[in-house]
Amino acid sequence: MLWAFAYFFCLLASYYILRPLRDEMGVAGGVRNLQWMFSATFVVMLAAVPVFGMLVARIPRRRFVPWVYRFFIINILIFFLALKFTGSSPWVARVFFVWVSVFNLFVVTVFWSFMADLFTSEQGKRLFGFIAAGGTTGALLGPTVTAALAVPLGPVNLLLISAVLLEGAAQCVGGLLRTADAGGTEAAARLNNDSAVGGGMWAGLVHVIRSPYLLMICGHIVLLTTTATFLYFQQAEVVSKAFTDPGERTRVFALIDLAVGLATLLVQVSATGRLITRFGVAPALAFMPLVTLVGFLALAVAPVLGVVIAFQAIRRAADFAITNPAREILFTVIPREDKYKAKNFMDTVVFRGGDAASGWTFAGLRGAGLELTAIAWLTVPVAAIWIGLCLVLGKRQERRARELGSQ
Repeated sequence: MLWAFAYFFCLLASYYILRPLRDEMGVAGGVRNLQWMFSATFVVMLAAVPVFGMLVARIPRRRFVPWVYRFFIINILIFFLALKFTGSSPWVARVFFVWVSVFNLFVVTVFWSFMADLFTSEQGKRLFGFIAAGGTTGALLGPTVTAALAVPLGPVNLLLISAVLLEGAAQCVGGLLRTADAGGTEAAARLNNDSAVGGGMWAGLVHVIRSPYLLMICGHIVLLTTTATFLYFQQAEVVSKAFTDPGERTRVFALIDLAVGLATLLVQVSATGRLITRFGVAPALAFMPLVTLVGFLALAVAPVLGVVIAFQAIRRAADFAITNPAREILFTVIPREDKYKAKNFMDTVVFRGGDAASGWTFAGLRGAGLELTAIAWLTVPVAAIWIGLCLVLGKRQERRARELGSQ
């Protein structure tokens, strides 16, 4: 559990150094071009997922998981050199935006697939909040470093710090494997079942189509990404109008991440495990859609910088502290192959497909003349539908967990 905590700490610290840089480069590449970058991310995901499925089917986790992180370390170093030599090229900024969006989903879904493979549903209820707090602590370190150093050092130099932290995550995987080799616990037995997953490269897609349970999770992800994208686009428009200096915009994005991390860590350490254990998965899943509904009501009344920042911070804190650990528990009750392949397909293709579709929807609404207030009003009933879906999905998970426990 402690190795998993440290693993997620290094992983999200690395990402949260990159995230404000990505958000700044999204603005630098043009706010009106964001839907194109979201679409490009989706296309890259479509190409990457079958390759991922082929590799995970053939390579044992002991080698595969560290390899994923070291592949991305090489990518970070390439971007460091490209940004050093090209300066503020809009095309490099756009490619970097797409790459970070792909990087984020792949490294995090590999982590949670690993965790869902190690822990049972009941263990997940107790421990996923604590393990997620490791990521939240890293998510505090990342924006703190970025906010402090983005202006004096320059954003590009922060890429090297991100690469070092990502190597730390790879080292934690090795520590987790070594600890399991020496242990006799149930988790150790699960971890030492280190054969390749097997199956076909398109198994994730096929299994999702055939499973009503997995399709419901896809619906949850689509509604999550739709509301998140609408809020992200509103944030980008408001911040781009409020600040003109790239360093200041990067600092603002980092401070938002810092506020999210502080609120999330407080809840994860003090309440997440107990809340999910006591009330179950369904209310935990539905909490963030409820926050989203209230937040878009507030934006509909006052679409200003303070409301956008507060809504973004509260919504993401609710997601990371409560809803996301609950969502990862959904995957503890599915077959092992689906934990890697179907989960990866949903966390990448479905996630970024939802991003792309909602990005174009937002652009279309703005092109039709709708102001931010009107778009916020349209999102309120979407959030209400999402609450109902989460309640049903949580009940399905609880029933599957009981069935597995009785076998």
